[in-house]
Amino acid sequence: MTETFIQAFILLILVTDPFGNVPIFVSAMQNVPKARRWKVVVRECTIAYGILLLFMFFGRHLLSAMQLSEISLRIGGSVILFLIAMRMVFPQPGGLFGDTEGDGEPFIVPLAIPAIAGPSALATVLLFSSRSNTEVMLNVAALTAVAVVWLVVFLGAERLQKALGPRVMTAFERLMGLILTAMAVEMFMAGIREFLKSL
Repeated sequence: MTETFIQAFILLILVTDPFGNVPIFVSAMQNVPKARRWKVVVRECTIAYGILLLFMFFGRHLLSAMQLSEISLRIGGSVILFLIAMRMVFPQPGGLFGDTEGDGEPFIVPLAIPAIAGPSALATVLLFSSRSNTEVMLNVAALTAVAVVWLVVFLGAERLQKALGPRVMTAFERLMGLILTAMAVEMFMAGIREFLKSL
């Protein structure tokens, strides 16, 4: 049981990639008042946790009811990731996610989805839903532990930026954008391959 928990924990850490998402969170929080940033982080992490938990238990039923396949989820998510990656590599005047209305506070998109609960994370928890009840409970515990890691990493994102400096963070953001571009293309190609196999 311990081995199953550790495997699920490591897999969820890899697919949600909290450390790789630090530049995204820092960029998205630039227009949010400092006193409110921790509340936004907690809210977005809670939303992402809830969505992944929902998909873990009811994901297959939701996709079936909406007549959507895992292939369309993967391809659609890869397009979103690719667009975000392009803005990371080639910064725009409106910021990473374009101009926003009001105080520019992010809500659900793009932090909860797709930064944390992205296509790979949703596909992973969908696979968890087909296992036994005991394993599902272990996976819920692993997801909860991973959510704690999100909070620790993202609440400390501002300090990390100050420690490394704006130039290093910009370079790191563009590097992550390049990696994210490759991941998005790979995810898109994998979706296309699965689609061709289904014909």
